Amino acid sequence: MRPPGSVGAATTADAPLPSRRASGRWSSRLGQYAGFGPALVLFGLFFLVPLGLIVCYSFWQVIDYNVVHDWTIGNYRYFFSVPTYVSTLWATVWVAVLATALTLLIAFPFAYWLARYVPKRLQKILLVLVILPFWTSYLLRVYSWLTILGPKGAVNRFLEWTGATSKPVSFFLYDRPAVVLVLVYLYFPFAALTLYASLERFDWNQFRAAMDLGATPARAMWKILLPQVRPGMTTAVIFVFIPILGEYLTPQLVGGARGVMIGNLIVNFFQGAQYTRGAAAALLIAALIVLLLVIFRRSLEVEDVYGA
Repeated sequence: MRPPGSVGAATTADAPLPSRRASGRWSSRLGQYAGFGPALVLFGLFFLVPLGLIVCYSFWQVIDYNVVHDWTIGNYRYFFSVPTYVSTLWATVWVAVLATALTLLIAFPFAYWLARYVPKRLQKILLVLVILPFWTSYLLRVYSWLTILGPKGAVNRFLEWTGATSKPVSFFLYDRPAVVLVLVYLYFPFAALTLYASLERFDWNQFRAAMDLGATPARAMWKILLPQVRPGMTTAVIFVFIPILGEYLTPQLVGGARGVMIGNLIVNFFQGAQYTRGAAAALLIAALIVLLLVIFRRSLEVEDVYGA
């Protein structure tokens, strides 16, 4: 038997244990999320705070070059009341759609050929060639197209040499087709790498089994391949389409006055000290991006594809 008072002593000795366990759990949780802290600070300071300022500015006014904190939706009404601004917004959307579609139409066959037919030892070499443009400056890559598409560029010289034209063709530069062409070139690596990552994990035995059962190559691709690489295709669309919506440099350099996009319009607003109208235009693009992410969210759910 325990001596008198031993039970109370044992209880007193055991009393701090729950607090020790609780503090241990908290320290364990803090340790798990400690690595997320710097990213959270960076994300908050350089994304959430500026986004909040843009939202506020879009509902304020500029009077005599001073921002007045009077809440109004006049900036949005003004934007949609000017046909030029509305047409620029729609032009930005269709340029982004067209450039994304062309990029995927070029990148998917390349990634398919690379993942299925190229030996493993050569795939890495070709992937290095795909990302090789990233070793040079973005600005330099865009500027290089000025010498290719310009009046004395490689394209016009080739057309004159073949006799297809007697003078330089301005169609290739300072217009929307030039913007689309350069955007496809710039964003092809993003789409190619994303699609290759999906196709490289695909089990090609399923494809061959479908063809052995009588499916044509096109039907096997439509029924077997595409559903399983859908998340990769959706990710490729996001990586290409969303950055193009905010493009500024490419339409500025190769688009000219006829290739203006919403990014150029936003810069013009801010350069003209129309900060609130520029914020409203920027928020419209942000709202469109959020809408697209909501639409594409279901396509990114891998369990829907693999039946998990």
